[in-house]
Parts: sequence; structure tokens; C-alpha cells
Amino acid sequence: MSRKRTLLTAEQVTELQVAYDQCSEGNTKIRFLAVRLYGTGMATSDVLSIIGCSRSSLMNWSRTYQQMGIAGLVDKRAGGNSAKLTPHQVKHLADQLDRYTPEQLLGAEAVSAQFWTVTDLARLVERNYDVVYDSPTSYRTLLKRCGLSRQRPAKQYKSRSELKVLDFEETLEKN
Repeated sequence: MSRKRTLLTAEQVTELQVAYDQCSEGNTKIRFLAVRLYGTGMATSDVLSIIGCSRSSLMNWSRTYQQMGIAGLVDKRAGGNSAKLTPHQVKHLADQLDRYTPEQLLGAEAVSAQFWTVTDLARLVERNYDVVYDSPTSYRTLLKRCGLSRQRPAKQYKSRSELKVLDFEETLEKN
């Protein structure tokens, strides 16, 4: 069952063109352009190819424009990150991480006695600030914001034979 496409009037095309020219937000500009091209009768496949969106998005945008006008096409996402700790809390946390070891702050709950791990940081943040992040990556980012870097293990040769090392040390002692 196909629906008949609603073509835009000359006033609507002009309105979309003016909105497109005045807009500085990329996602909103794409919507203005897509609806204008589709509403002037351009083939749907051509619009999808030019814009790079899905057919369902194009149809939703067109329907939204018919119902709400230009305001319906404006990108309503807030953007930015959803920081759960204030800058003051991050500074306080950074001071704690710098001054104390996990064992000193968490006691027996600490995974590592000396070095801060994601698990230890998660426990500390939840205990002190009642904040739980969804991803371990968020805790790694928080560690970085607090001025800590990843601890990289020293390289060890896996093919190293202890027997050969002992033999070598024995020959050194003999000489």
C-alpha cells in the first residue's frame, strides 16, 4: 500500500531554503535539505543518496514538517556529556587519589593495595558521591581527569626458559 507524496508549496520550499541558509547546526540543516528535496518531487532514492540517511528517517522528517513546520525539524538533542560529578567533586577526588592508596581509603574492599584500578575507583565514587557510571570507560576517563595514567606492565619474554637462565647463571659463576 503506497501513499501519495505530499508536495510542498512554493512558500514552504522558500521557508525551508531560508531556514537552511540561516541554520548553523549540521543535523538540522540536513533535515531542512532532505525535506525540501523530497517535497519538491525529487526521487526518494536520489534524496537518500544525497543526504545519506535512511528511508524511514526521511519519511519521519517529512511527516514531522507537515505536522509541526520548521520547529519540528530542529535538532532537540542537548549534546555535551552527562558528567555525573561536578568539577569541585572531581578536584576533591583527584586530591584523594593523589594522597591515598586504595587500601588506605577502601580497606579490605580494595582490589589493589597500591595502585588505583577501575574497580577500586568505582567503589570509592559510589561510596563517597552515590554515583555509578554505566561503563568502565567512564571510570578510565575519570582517572585521566584526575591526573592518573595507565600502569603498563613491564615486558616479559614468554619464550624465556627458566632452565636455560639457570644454566647461564651457573656458567657465569664458574667463570
